[in-house]
Amino acid sequence: MIVEVHGLEVFGRHGVNEDERQAGQTFLVDVTLERPEPGEDSIEATADYRVVRDVVQRISRDNAYRLLESFAAAAADALVVALPGVTIRVRVRKPGIAWAEWAGVTVERS
Repeated sequence: MIVEVHGLEVFGRHGVNEDERQAGQTFLVDVTLERPEPGEDSIEATADYRVVRDVVQRISRDNAYRLLESFAAAAADALVVALPGVTIRVRVRKPGIAWAEWAGVTVERS
């Protein structure tokens, strides 16, 4: 089963340039979880979207990364710990760059 959280807006102080890290900006995070189908109609039987939100927000808030790759990897690593037994794909998008709609990176963990 595929569980998706797309377009999660998180504030972060990430970027190569010092001014990006000082001012901060909004990043868009897409998380895809592959997991077995739940055997019952209960939140405990699946991946809770709120856990995804909370983990990604914490990683962005508590750290400053120069690379989107580092941010995406840290979020994926933390989600694997918070949601064991799932394959996790994290895409971090940086919108509003001067020459493209967005730039992004995707990382996967099992």
